[in-house]
Amino acid sequence: MNGLYVPFFGLREEPFGMTPDPRFLFLSHQHQEGLAHLLYGLTQSGGFVELSGEVGTGKTTLIRRLLEQSPSGVEVALILNPKQTPKAFTLNLLRELQMDLGPTTNRLDLPTLIGLVYQHLFSIYHKGHRAILIVDEAQALPVETLEQIRLLTNLETRQDKLLQIVLVGQPEIDELLDGAALRPLRNRITARFHLGPLTARETAEYIAHRLAVAGLSSTLFTPGATRLIHRCTRGFPRTINILCSRTLLAAYVSGDRMVGQTLVRQAARELSGRPPVGFWSRWLRPS
Repeated sequence: MNGLYVPFFGLREEPFGMTPDPRFLFLSHQHQEGLAHLLYGLTQSGGFVELSGEVGTGKTTLIRRLLEQSPSGVEVALILNPKQTPKAFTLNLLRELQMDLGPTTNRLDLPTLIGLVYQHLFSIYHKGHRAILIVDEAQALPVETLEQIRLLTNLETRQDKLLQIVLVGQPEIDELLDGAALRPLRNRITARFHLGPLTARETAEYIAHRLAVAGLSSTLFTPGATRLIHRCTRGFPRTINILCSRTLLAAYVSGDRMVGQTLVRQAARELSGRPPVGFWSRWLRPS
């Protein structure tokens, strides 16, 4: 039903979708720094780069932009579901690196699979290319799998490491890495960056940016509405998308072409019964 307001407001497409589309990426100052850290990771030899942030801050969208901007000669393995055993993770890595695996590969033991990883990384190196492993939702990695990932950084020639690793996850990844069992891995982290929520000004710019990408050049949300949206969402982009989409639907139903605080409160009230219960309702008091 949300798509009904797209033609009503003269938009080409849904401006507040939930998929991590890089076209809609709004690079706040923090997002620019986060992307710079990820790009830095593509230029290093060995070690880890860590990007952390709460759910909905735009980490996955940054990864998509990173993949678009990857320099030539970089081969990227992107692991989106890291909650795997060391063997399953290693098999997944081989697949992501486009290695042609035979039907009996699943029956190989872990040391043999690591040998295959080394051979493949060595062939990438001899082509003059670099291999990058990006692990999203890295806070879900089992400790034994994280330790296996650390051991992958031991694969090297006399001059260079064969694999650079980028860990992207929620703040729990910091707690995981700070544990005593993972001290050797923590010591190999060359750059860490925490991605926080948007400021009130950035929230307004974020909303305007997404509307412009979707085809709208005029103002749609009043300044008071964007301030309230920031209060309601605390500046988390994913939550901003949810509230803005519901607010535009409310505007369409009521026939309003300009969105003010009343419509934002109405949308927040409609969302107040959805999890997390109480998150929206606390902002329904008039300012």
